[in-house]
Amino acid sequence: MSATGVATGDKGLKADALGFTSNLVIGVASTAPAYSLAATLGFIVIVSGVGVHAPAVLIVSFVPILLVSLGYRYLNKADPDAGTSFAWTTRAFGPWVGWINGWTIFVADVIVMASLSVVAATYTYDLFNWDHGASSTGWLIVGAVVWIAVMTWICYRGIELSAGTQVVLLGAEIVILAVFAVVALVKAYDGNALAGAVHISGSWFNPLDMGFTPLVLGVLLGMFIYWGWDSGVAVNEESRDSAEGPGKAAVLSTILLLLIYVVVTTAAQAFAGTKFLGAPANQTDVLNALGGKVFGGGWDKFLIIAVLTSASASTQTTILPTARTTLSMAKWGAIPEVFGKIHPRYLTPTVSTIGMGVLSAIWTTLLLLFSPSQNVLNDSVTALGFSICFYYGFTGLACAWYFRRQLFKSVGAFLLAGLLPLVGGGLMAFIFIKSFIEDSKQVNAYSHPLLGIQVPIVIGIGSLLLGIPFMVLCAVKFREFFSRRTEVAPEGLLDKLP
Repeated sequence: MSATGVATGDKGLKADALGFTSNLVIGVASTAPAYSLAATLGFIVIVSGVGVHAPAVLIVSFVPILLVSLGYRYLNKADPDAGTSFAWTTRAFGPWVGWINGWTIFVADVIVMASLSVVAATYTYDLFNWDHGASSTGWLIVGAVVWIAVMTWICYRGIELSAGTQVVLLGAEIVILAVFAVVALVKAYDGNALAGAVHISGSWFNPLDMGFTPLVLGVLLGMFIYWGWDSGVAVNEESRDSAEGPGKAAVLSTILLLLIYVVVTTAAQAFAGTKFLGAPANQTDVLNALGGKVFGGGWDKFLIIAVLTSASASTQTTILPTARTTLSMAKWGAIPEVFGKIHPRYLTPTVSTIGMGVLSAIWTTLLLLFSPSQNVLNDSVTALGFSICFYYGFTGLACAWYFRRQLFKSVGAFLLAGLLPLVGGGLMAFIFIKSFIEDSKQVNAYSHPLLGIQVPIVIGIGSLLLGIPFMVLCAVKFREFFSRRTEVAPEGLLDKLP
């Protein structure tokens, strides 16, 4: 029990505060559906050989995500720890692998905060038609830092406030995207769409109608828009039915994201055609480019609101899992115990939450000051693919290995907790390697190389390597954690599977 008499878990977080719906909302909101589509769709359709097959690319991109989400479900069933991948890979593969996975989650979330907060600031200014603010580096920094501060404060003040905020923001976003899709499809078929409008064809959804290389290049982009659903699992210790609910919500959230992405992409493509979506002036912000043309008049503001709520919601739900990862690492004795402090009234991580906000604000400010053109910022988004594939991949592999003694007790156990997460981890490894090959080419970078190395590689691989000296320092200080032995899943957890 906490000082306020409220039930808490072993880390001091508020127990039984969230239901299944909140887990689901946090998972979906963390991916920022509207922002992700606005920033990625244009680049997918211009990949040579993709074109109208963008929906097929999004379907294929979903497959490794779904397989890894099964790993999250069953690992959470065995160990509902807020540290998620950190805790699970520590148990399965040992403290060194676990620590670097925790580090990877941390750096990925700090890196993406710059993009999310800048988009939130830009769309705030666009909403009020303040072009100067949207184009001024100084005002973008101010707006981004304010958004980070607001969302950090919400996360600090309590998990219920955080979840309630997500319901409002995601609700507005999904309603606007649904209306957009319906209006765009109606106009595509009644003759009121753009000149490049095309009717829907079954081939759009068939990856076999594409070449292998275009498909892979498209998937490298498509992976980014699914990232974030695991945030709903990171609040497992604050959830009712913590061993089952968050894991099930993780799997369902990926399916909902697939439906959102395919429906909106299909509608946008039918209304405008790929030439419009991939035009240089539109490809970095597809939804904003389509807003006035789909809705007409001043109604285009709705899509600005959709992307604004999307980016701001994801800013908040990026702080949540990061703070809980570092909280868990501190409670496990892997990093200084100060990161494990919990507010006695709000029952939220204090140092971890505030620290995440401060680091994110500093990173965002430095990134914009160093590159006002935002080229480095754009390359930092590309670089995220390495971190995503790294810890998602290890989580899929960890599931199969952790449950290895129970996998042959039933077909369901073998498939759901063994083979499928293992394949998901393998696919993540393949995407990691392919990303390295493609991101090593200047044509795929926005900025000039540093010392002959492309900026996405510098940020993506460099941030992972940066964790090694910190890990070594922690190994010297926290010897008890780094002397842990690997474990296997407790017996009986998979007995009820078919």
